[in-house]
Amino acid sequence: MGPQADTAVPSKRSMLRRIFWAIIIGVGALMLINALLPDLDFSGQDRVAIIRIEGVILDAQSTISELKQYSENPLVKAIVLRIDSPGGGVVPSQEIHDAVKRVKNKSNKAVIASMGTVAASGGYYIAAATDRIIANPGTLTGSIGVIMEMANFEGLMKKVGVEGVVIKSGRFKDVGSPLRKMSDEERKLLQSVMDDVHHQFIQAVADGRALEVSDVEPLADGRIYTGRQAKEARLVDELGDLDDAIHIAADIAGMEGEPKVVEPRKRFSFRDIIESRWASVFPKLELDTGVKLKYLMAF
Repeated sequence: MGPQADTAVPSKRSMLRRIFWAIIIGVGALMLINALLPDLDFSGQDRVAIIRIEGVILDAQSTISELKQYSENPLVKAIVLRIDSPGGGVVPSQEIHDAVKRVKNKSNKAVIASMGTVAASGGYYIAAATDRIIANPGTLTGSIGVIMEMANFEGLMKKVGVEGVVIKSGRFKDVGSPLRKMSDEERKLLQSVMDDVHHQFIQAVADGRALEVSDVEPLADGRIYTGRQAKEARLVDELGDLDDAIHIAADIAGMEGEPKVVEPRKRFSFRDIIESRWASVFPKLELDTGVKLKYLMAF
């Protein structure tokens, strides 16, 4: 009787130890799955996905990846782009714009734009591709235009006794150089580039808003609008906040009841924060002095 009791105690301890480690491993596995697949759940409930576009638009790839992820998820029935951006680079704005159109055409899912404090220039360029634009009455939007800014340090260099030297293979290779004054011919060349990119913006707005180019051109002189003014100008569909946009998206998708909302889990990055904040606070201070085209609200 005594020896059997002694062997039973270690047996129970061993069993408890196994249960303990099984629980630890199970919890760890669930945490890992949640980290790698944050949108995974087993409820089977339809949902609306929110993708946030915030700060100066410097790169498109993360947003495009999120759009692709949700376009391929059968449980996501609609996507809301929450835009709080003064715009940014021409190309990343165009790339996100085109990605939105692909989602609409290939996955047949509604994409709604919800405008925050600012959704101007490149931010509006992206919104123009969506099925419907919802803005707050006080949102700053519009700024349909292109900007290119360069500095001329020639006078300063003369004062400090520094001479700039440029070796080039073509007469326009150093167009926009900060080392000298721009010639009239160079200004004309750059203006032609600006005009073409501006026309691309106007055409994108006309296509997205089902307007004639002649209707958009008077609105596309770079001016900003409040959300209310933009609605009157047919640049915005409805006035409302993010919650309104979510429910509109759910209604368009035919979802019943309170919609389940999901968002991609952002990876914490000091670099992204610093780059976006620096660019938004000091958009004119750039170490690279090369020619850059921007769909960016200039203040």
